[in-house]
Amino acid sequence: MPLTSRMRFLLLNACLFATVFIAGCANPASTTALNDLKKEFWAGRISLHVKTEPEQSFSAGFELKGRSERGELTLISPLGNVLGVLRWSPGEAELDSGNRNIQRFDSVDALMAQATGAAVPLSALFAWLQGDNANVSGWSADLSRQGEGRISARRTQPAPEADLRVVLDQ
Repeated sequence: MPLTSRMRFLLLNACLFATVFIAGCANPASTTALNDLKKEFWAGRISLHVKTEPEQSFSAGFELKGRSERGELTLISPLGNVLGVLRWSPGEAELDSGNRNIQRFDSVDALMAQATGAAVPLSALFAWLQGDNANVSGWSADLSRQGEGRISARRTQPAPEADLRVVLDQ
């Protein structure tokens, strides 16, 4: 089933936003955390700049719940409207862009690959969120301002290049 131009744009932005958001939301792991519990909720603002012809930019508020295995990412406009919800669990993923318009995929990697041309390494992205600067082919994350709630990541491969910025709510 071919995607419309609008759906492809929304799907691309949602996937790239998810990548940016996840890459940019790392918080250092607390050595005093009880029982080494991992954080499973992040909120803030995210922006994505994709170096295509013509260049594309996207920014939104977000709420991310879950882990790399099962989670939900909600994108929110500056006016507070939900732009879309990306949900994933083992063996399935979906993008709900409202008005009963739901795109389903076998996995979140398949969803990301359809939208961006390459699978997004969710396990590494969630590692970044937990403060672990995991190495990912084609990606580099800058966690140097993580303590301030600011993270950036850059994708150099596969093309197109993308710059992601995340500012977490404090």
